[in-house]
Amino acid sequence: MTRKLLMAGAIFGLTAVIFGAFAAHGLKENISPESLTSFETGVRFQMYHALLLLILGGLEFISIRISAWIFYLLCSGIILFSGSIYLLSTGVLFEIDFRSIALTTPVGGSLLIIAWGMLLLKFIKLKNK
Repeated sequence: MTRKLLMAGAIFGLTAVIFGAFAAHGLKENISPESLTSFETGVRFQMYHALLLLILGGLEFISIRISAWIFYLLCSGIILFSGSIYLLSTGVLFEIDFRSIALTTPVGGSLLIIAWGMLLLKFIKLKNK
């Protein structure tokens, strides 16, 4: 599980940097300021959760079962949350109306919240050493 967490963190971190550079250099002139701000929010949340995946990959006190749950929640949440924001923000470029997927954004956000909640519960249950 450690390898999966680290690889996912690196992949999401790498793509967050690429998407961030794309937003700064390729999208700035082509989408509205509001859409650019939304796109950057997607990038920021993707990077935050990429870093969390990397941190989790280095924690030894979290069981494989809990790590697996958090891994799947975070990966699904990143894809649904940030991915839907990317599509919604850039739909005008492709002349595609992505508003039909707008509800995936809060679903993805909810998965991210659940992952953080599971992590918090694990920390609360830690015994003092």
